[in-house]
Amino acid sequence: MSLLCRLLPRPSWFALGLVWVLGCCVVGSAWAQPEESVPGGGAPAPAGALEASDHPGDNGNAIDLRWTLSTDDRAEFKPRRVKGYRLERRALPSAVGGADGEGATDEMQVTELPYGMGQFVDRQCVPGRSYQYRLWAVGPGGESAAIETDGPVTPQRQWWDGTRTGFAVVLLTICGAVIWFTERAKRGKSLHVREIAALRAMQEAVGRATEMGRPCLFIPGIEDMNEIATVAGVAILSHVAETAADYQAEIVVPTTRSLVMTAAQEAVWGAYLKADRADDYRPDHIYYVSDEQFAYVAHVTGYMVREKPAACFYTGVFYAESLIFAETGNSVGAIQIAGTSEATQLPFFVAGCDYTLMGEELFAASAYLTREPQQLGSLKGQDAGKVLAVGLLLAGCLLATAVEIWPGWDPPVNALRWLTGRLLGGG
Repeated sequence: MSLLCRLLPRPSWFALGLVWVLGCCVVGSAWAQPEESVPGGGAPAPAGALEASDHPGDNGNAIDLRWTLSTDDRAEFKPRRVKGYRLERRALPSAVGGADGEGATDEMQVTELPYGMGQFVDRQCVPGRSYQYRLWAVGPGGESAAIETDGPVTPQRQWWDGTRTGFAVVLLTICGAVIWFTERAKRGKSLHVREIAALRAMQEAVGRATEMGRPCLFIPGIEDMNEIATVAGVAILSHVAETAADYQAEIVVPTTRSLVMTAAQEAVWGAYLKADRADDYRPDHIYYVSDEQFAYVAHVTGYMVREKPAACFYTGVFYAESLIFAETGNSVGAIQIAGTSEATQLPFFVAGCDYTLMGEELFAASAYLTREPQQLGSLKGQDAGKVLAVGLLLAGCLLATAVEIWPGWDPPVNALRWLTGRLLGGG
């Protein structure tokens, strides 16, 4: 090379260097691997035939949407040319706002959907409103041209909501069980009801009061007759009063509400009539004290200390006074039977009383004591409903566990979706 440079004149030397540099560039570019181009570098092809229709068998809050996938939405394209779809919903101005047209403005909602999805159910609609939809295919190169529905679609309420069919079946099953058990009881068929120790002990408590010559004290709670627990307490009072009339024992019922006093008087009067002891009925032993909680508590506890009742019954709604009553009754040596719907007060009654009606035993007491067909049928029908609820709960737990253990197994997935979405109507 140096010899060639000495033989050639200086201008030729510069020209040769320039040729050599250009040749190296040409050879290097030929050897270099070209970059792989991304298929479909531009915007993807649009989807086709966007159709919207009212969702059948619902309450008017859903619209079904279907479309043809974009021709670029194919799994063999690597990387994918379509990353998803963008769905835009617009509420038409004439369908938005009040009847007088106030507030009639457009409402826009955009939903991002995954690739490979050719249908969608919009469940956030308002019955009677008209909606227009547009759809774009979205890819690395941007968005496709928009397609839209041919015209607006309006969801309508249906006469029968198909999503609640499963709930209707469950409801009819429970109601049918109530009717069936009631009819069986009316025909004289024996319906088994679990023995409740607290109710069985009521006769023993009244008998003990009779032997000791002391009164029976009955507290029907501190709430009014609009509370179902108070109604249940008055029903139990009727049974206790009938037993007291048979044994010729004295029964005292102080109340905090005038309406409860009236209901208690009627219940006791009916019990004495049923026992053929109308002459022994003392209406002055069923009286009103005060609506004030602790004024009533002071009167009752004072009576307990002075008269020392041999049997105390507490059924109804109780709050802070539950422990005061229980401890005072315990201090005078009374046999005590309690029941309340307030779960926070049950521990105090359990600790201070001899017998306690736990939970729903308070409401089942009337059916247990009277054995009336309507009450027995209702009680047994509710038990059937509880059995059905426990069965559905266990089935749901087993299916959810199977889905987690075998995520690729379709049967438990489909069964769980049917249980939660169809039978229970979405929970």
